[in-house]
Amino acid sequence: MSIQPNGNRVVLVSGPSGAGRSTAINVLEDMGFEAIDNIPLRMIPRLFDGGPIDRPLALGIDVRNRDFSAESLIELHADLVGRIEGNAVLLFLDSRPDVLLRRYSETRRRHPLAQEETPEIGIAREIDLLRPVLDRADIVIDTSLLSPHDLKAELHKWFADTSSQTLSVAVQSFSYKRGIPHGVDMVFDCRFLSNPHWQDDLRDKTGLADDVRDHVTSDTRFGPFVDRITNMLTFLLPEMEEEGKTHLSIGIGCTGGQHRSVVVTEEIARTLAEDGWRVSIAHKELARRGIVAAGSSDLPDREKVAE
Repeated sequence: MSIQPNGNRVVLVSGPSGAGRSTAINVLEDMGFEAIDNIPLRMIPRLFDGGPIDRPLALGIDVRNRDFSAESLIELHADLVGRIEGNAVLLFLDSRPDVLLRRYSETRRRHPLAQEETPEIGIAREIDLLRPVLDRADIVIDTSLLSPHDLKAELHKWFADTSSQTLSVAVQSFSYKRGIPHGVDMVFDCRFLSNPHWQDDLRDKTGLADDVRDHVTSDTRFGPFVDRITNMLTFLLPEMEEEGKTHLSIGIGCTGGQHRSVVVTEEIARTLAEDGWRVSIAHKELARRGIVAAGSSDLPDREKVAE
């Protein structure tokens, strides 16, 4: 699922302090990106005033910047997507609060948002400040259980240069109650499928549970729906890759983002992976509830949480 680091590729790297942003910047620099860390947001558009860039850029965005705001970063990302024809990626390094606290305890550093207070207060403030950025990120990597070596390997999966296939496909489930995720290229609505929510024994489970999956897939419309989507993607993906597209994001939505969209997402992603495409999978609503990690995971080697 790598993304080709062509000359005009820009990766905006953000996330809470201690989640691995600096490590990610260093890894991307070793991979051939021109890396600039902690650059003020207002200066970034000037990097493009001289015309097209000939090297991929990795730009570290830190809450310590005096002009930082989540809204400004989101607007910058949208502006860059327009400037360089979609080749701007917002990468978010995330981590659990307890892991961030442990990392701060090990380094004995003061938190940038709590200079005179405890690190716990600063971590809570920063997570709250960055929540809109997390929601809008194109790629989220949860580093809670990752060593620096593991993070390097994860970044190589996304951004390493390859001489063969360059198109990566991200498939994500979401809840229509919370709106369509930012940056998706295609959206499919599966709210017409039989809803496990109305079954008392299934309501509190997720689409990762076998009995929920059996309920959804038993709907006679499930098979034709998934087949039509995968057949269309089978035709489109090679054409998109031939055109030079490097990343395709697909959103699968249902009412709550817990049952039907999860099942359909899993099925489509698995089929594409079996066909040889580099596929990542994420469940936005389940990640929001803490049921699964916030970051996308690869197929097929992915540990599932059933309930």
